[in-house]
Amino acid sequence: MTPDAVARYLQDHPEFFDQYAEMLATITVPHPHGGRAIPISERQMVTLREKSKLLESKLSEMIQYGEENDAISDKLHRATLALVGARDMEALTRALRYEMRETFAVPHTAVRLWYADADSAVPEAAAVSPEVRQFAESLGDAHCTGHSVLDTAAWFGEDASGLKSFAYVPLRDGGRTLGLLALASEDAQRFYPEMGTLYLKRLGDIVSTTLARLLI
Repeated sequence: MTPDAVARYLQDHPEFFDQYAEMLATITVPHPHGGRAIPISERQMVTLREKSKLLESKLSEMIQYGEENDAISDKLHRATLALVGARDMEALTRALRYEMRETFAVPHTAVRLWYADADSAVPEAAAVSPEVRQFAESLGDAHCTGHSVLDTAAWFGEDASGLKSFAYVPLRDGGRTLGLLALASEDAQRFYPEMGTLYLKRLGDIVSTTLARLLI
């Protein structure tokens, strides 16, 4: 008989272990972490302990992720209160830069707006290329990358040369795109293509909602 045939026989005939219970007590198998032989019962205990450690590790990881998400949610809540309280565009952009820098440790923030009523005297309403507008309108959610998109690096002035990661968040009111929020860092791992963008999207929603209110 082949080993597979033996395994299938034992699976199909569990009564075998009742009929030969005494024999099971005499069978030994190799220890999984050493060369010595141990009883089957001890081997089962080793397997159960390893499974228990694996489950504990996964549980600990889940708890850690939960705590991290709770911390981010708290930060986003504080930022939301600061942003929705803005009474004009200057206050909004000032609060946004402060919250990004002090609450989320994102050192560089830039905003460009191109809605019809934008005050051309506001720095955020400076002209942008048609390609940048098309890029913003094409975004489904936030876009994270290790390099600046098109000519947006110039938005960060003299700091642009040292930036190594970027996040772009479209600002929308209903179906129209109002502008683009750009975040950047000297840390190459601060924003990267595979990272989750849920909280960036929520941030974009908050800024967009406040922005739309200021346009009324």
